[in-house]
Amino acid sequence: MSKVMVAMSGGVDSSVAAVLLKTENSVVGGTLCLFDKGEGIPKEVELAKKVCNMLSIEHFTFDKRELFERKVIDRFADDYNNGLTPNPCVECNKHIKFGALLDEALNLGADYIATGHYSRIVHDGDISLISRPEDIKKDQTYVLWRLSQNQLKHILMPLGDYSKSKVREIAEEYNFPSAKAKESQDICFVPDGDYAKFLKEYCGVNFKKGEYVDINGKLLGEHSGHQNYTIGQRKGLGIALGKPQFVISKDPITNQVVLSDEEYLFSRRIYLREVNFMSGKIPEKPFLCTAKLRYSAKDTPCRVEALGNDTAVIEFDNPQRAATFGQSAVFYDGEFLLGGGIISKE
Repeated sequence: MSKVMVAMSGGVDSSVAAVLLKTENSVVGGTLCLFDKGEGIPKEVELAKKVCNMLSIEHFTFDKRELFERKVIDRFADDYNNGLTPNPCVECNKHIKFGALLDEALNLGADYIATGHYSRIVHDGDISLISRPEDIKKDQTYVLWRLSQNQLKHILMPLGDYSKSKVREIAEEYNFPSAKAKESQDICFVPDGDYAKFLKEYCGVNFKKGEYVDINGKLLGEHSGHQNYTIGQRKGLGIALGKPQFVISKDPITNQVVLSDEEYLFSRRIYLREVNFMSGKIPEKPFLCTAKLRYSAKDTPCRVEALGNDTAVIEFDNPQRAATFGQSAVFYDGEFLLGGGIISKE
């Protein structure tokens, strides 16, 4: 019998993950305290403890607020200041959920950690891989591309074989407090979705007004700070130019935001940094696969070539819209996650 620490948030997914694993494993719950919201004991800790009590399993709490601040929030703010649009969930998965929590679990004698992600972990001999879940609408493989072989060998994701509706059904059978709770699409430390407010008030980011310019550098108007905009944005620009205009690029040094027609958003070749291949081996030759540039996008055929120093280039069969610096490009071979990288300038 394996010992498994389930990453418990008190939410419906992690609660059901514990249920599914409890019959054949020795299960404990582990909850990470990541962000001080000034509310005393975090709500997720109280909910997780309640669920663990309902399941008669031991519960542990780990204070990782300093690490979360350093690895996730600080980078989040730095990326915005540097003209990027970051995805903090990717960093959190690497350093916190599957980094710090896994270390704590192993120190307590656990063989695995388990999460409520809708993905599958396939252990095949010396190699462990991530594949898409049964419920493809809930596919969360996009945010898992930074995980290493060492981490994957100690991870279980039992919800990969279940639909969300079935998970809610199980949660209702156990009368979990989160059984009918609505799902949040917000980043955990920005619960109201107001990134600009969080950057200003919590991170101390200084938003300075700057210039809107066209692709030839012609002045078009004034914007409220480059951090407020992302590549491909059309709405909320606060400027009328007689026709739809889109954010094509932005320069954190000059604080200029470039606007133009939508056709300038498309690119066929995209460069990546901090590239990770799930197999742990860097491909010696270019290879064909599919890739997507955002969580909700569809896969599209492409060619990936590793360039060295954790960099790579993707060449798509068809030009892709709004490749956004700081976001993730993630590549697949059918159902399997091959790896990914952070979209960057050359």
